[in-house]
Amino acid sequence: MTVSLLEGRKVALVHDWLNGMRGGEKCLEVLCDLFPEADLFTLIHDKGKLSRTIESMRIHTSFIQNMPFGLKNYRHYLPLFPLAIEQFDFSGYDLIISSSHCVAKGVKHDDSVFHISYVHSPMRYVWDQFDTYFRQSQTSWSVRIGAELIRPFLRRWDQNTAKRVDTFLCNSNNIRRKILNYYSREAQVIFPPVDLSYFKPGAAKKEFYLMVGAFAPNKRVDLAVKAFNQLKLPLKIVGSGQDEKYCRSIAGENIEFLGALSSEKLVELYQQARAFLFPGEDDFGITPLEAQACNTPVIAFASGGAMETVTEQTGLFFSEQKVDALCGAVEKMERIWMNFTPEAFQQQTKRFGRKNYKNQMAHAIEYGYKQWKDGI
Repeated sequence: MTVSLLEGRKVALVHDWLNGMRGGEKCLEVLCDLFPEADLFTLIHDKGKLSRTIESMRIHTSFIQNMPFGLKNYRHYLPLFPLAIEQFDFSGYDLIISSSHCVAKGVKHDDSVFHISYVHSPMRYVWDQFDTYFRQSQTSWSVRIGAELIRPFLRRWDQNTAKRVDTFLCNSNNIRRKILNYYSREAQVIFPPVDLSYFKPGAAKKEFYLMVGAFAPNKRVDLAVKAFNQLKLPLKIVGSGQDEKYCRSIAGENIEFLGALSSEKLVELYQQARAFLFPGEDDFGITPLEAQACNTPVIAFASGGAMETVTEQTGLFFSEQKVDALCGAVEKMERIWMNFTPEAFQQQTKRFGRKNYKNQMAHAIEYGYKQWKDGI
């Protein structure tokens, strides 16, 4: 599929950072499919950590890439991210498509360029999830003070740079409401893609529970660890990230940290798990859908994107991010996990297929560009 109206146009894709294949990168991968000749701009690129489709693009990085420990500790340079993203030159481009959960939407360009931004989230660490990222017991005092000082600047910058976007798209009604609240702008919802040809039912269920994702503060891996320390049930955790050292330090012997795994092994775990844990408040959350596509029920915190991806026919919700609340949900799952049906999982996941996402993105980009052109 191509976006016919934009054939021959010079296109730039912008993504915050490239260091792993998470939900945002799976959305970006589809954009790379749609625009294989585009240039891809990003703050940092950890080569070899992305899919073949993304790695094959012409990738341009910012000065953050060359800072001391820029790849490993790039988050320490958060105050410099606005400057870094504004350094890219988009002279001669016809179209910018930003894929943004931090600063990508804030690129500078003149009025001759159409900018459409697919927002995974406004900059969550300076808005509604500031406490989660910077006011936890494990947060060092220096990081906490630094975050408090830089927060007002980053919030103003995030709001002001929304004016640089001609059209907003977003991944959920949850984020649509935040865009309206923070930026006073409307956005079209296009749900992220799940590869339903790959994530599908398979192996027989086993006794372990599963969690997959980055060890970011908003994912609340620590909550899952504390709950399973108490439950003494087997838990497997796939992924890595900034909170990994702390979570490993408090984990009991029943909790297994698996790091990064091959796609084949990950699918096998999704298929075998008794249930999938999603204890954080996420903007959307593709992993619960991947689990459901494998006929695995989800235990989710009743907030954020999970309210759009999980139903009472495909999982359980708990209402407070507390150990007792999560333990109660797991104990209930132990009693009812066999009651979930393949038909319910199929009904829920079919709306989120990769083909649907690709078609909707192509249409939204083409329609937005035409409307913008006609208005010039």
